[in-house]
Amino acid sequence: MEGWRGAWYVPCLASLETLQELCRKENLTCKSIGITNRSLKSYEVEYLCDYKVEEGKAYYLVKWKGWPESSNTWEPRKHLNCPVLIQNFLRDRNEYLSRGREGKAMKVKNHVKTLKPAIADYIVKKAKQRIALKRWKEELNRKKNHKAMILVENTVDLEGPPLDFYYINEYKPAPGINVLNGITTGCECADCPAEKCCPKEAGFILAYNKRKKLKIQPGLPIYECNSYCRCGPDCPNRIVQKGTPYSLCIFRTNNGRGWGVKTLQKIKTNSFVMEYVGEVITSEEAERRGQFYDNQGNTYLFDLDYDSDEFTVDAARYGNVSHFVNHSCDPNLQVFNVFIDNLDLRLPRIALFSTRTIKAGEELTFDYQMKGSIDLTSDSAEGLSPSKKRIRTVCKCGAVCCRGYLN
Repeated sequence: MEGWRGAWYVPCLASLETLQELCRKENLTCKSIGITNRSLKSYEVEYLCDYKVEEGKAYYLVKWKGWPESSNTWEPRKHLNCPVLIQNFLRDRNEYLSRGREGKAMKVKNHVKTLKPAIADYIVKKAKQRIALKRWKEELNRKKNHKAMILVENTVDLEGPPLDFYYINEYKPAPGINVLNGITTGCECADCPAEKCCPKEAGFILAYNKRKKLKIQPGLPIYECNSYCRCGPDCPNRIVQKGTPYSLCIFRTNNGRGWGVKTLQKIKTNSFVMEYVGEVITSEEAERRGQFYDNQGNTYLFDLDYDSDEFTVDAARYGNVSHFVNHSCDPNLQVFNVFIDNLDLRLPRIALFSTRTIKAGEELTFDYQMKGSIDLTSDSAEGLSPSKKRIRTVCKCGAVCCRGYLN
């Protein structure tokens, strides 16, 4: 536009390391990415790539943080002050050898001991994976809106963070869909629940007991106090809206089920654990996406069928920790429909509550076919597929009561 002096801004697709390497190569400074005159020539060990013993002295091949791999150098052990990185290197080496992929370190001329290339390559891949997962964990914890921590763990394979997944805390509605309507007033309770508290106004009982645990049966809705209510944040009828209270870990399963989620804390029976969130789309759009997902072998479509089947939640690209929760025919989580700042029966929020006591370290699961739940099945790796899918998928949940198939 003539006379317009503004500027276009687009997100940078280059990684921080690429930008740092460019700055060092061109001898440029950039405070925003940590390259100053003082740090332009600084060296910090990012990870260790290889190992050798020469003339009785141990050397490690060092990848320097912010420098290209062409700048890697062999450094004697005594020059390195990075015990954690050395520990990671040795653990990765021993892990590879224990799997019997290669033999032990081999001897070459001049009595130099060195690792086989395949072992060194594996160690580098593990180091890069460790860095990528650490950054992903930090990103998840920056974006979450609850106090509990999210951890990430992969001790199974070399899989890194999903490339096309964006963490969100609440529904992301498609154009034309309003997920925040229907609320104009709230309760006047000074101490909930009173005679005219939100659940009773909706014709239902309060969902929680005095210990803030669920007391209603599956299939009944939960009506929580909303933003118009007089009660404060400590109201016993504000549970789901506060987010998950438990620290959780997204981990790689060892039986071909892809990623899973485990709790790092004990969870008592009938406790709120997490919401299932994603893009809210029409059922017509869900049908179109479902056909595309079928060809890929995975999808995360969740029908909002409490009152009708107009809308669906798609957590394939946008979602929270629940995106990674696996199926089980004997689950420890149950789905409930929740209404807070939206009384539209077509658009409930989906909450997952514990069905029994869950021990710290135990995987969290729910039944994809349970009543009022997700109308999906899972493929052999990760992700979900519509139950309408014609090809039957073998279930790998391992439960005694396993139905054998997910659809």
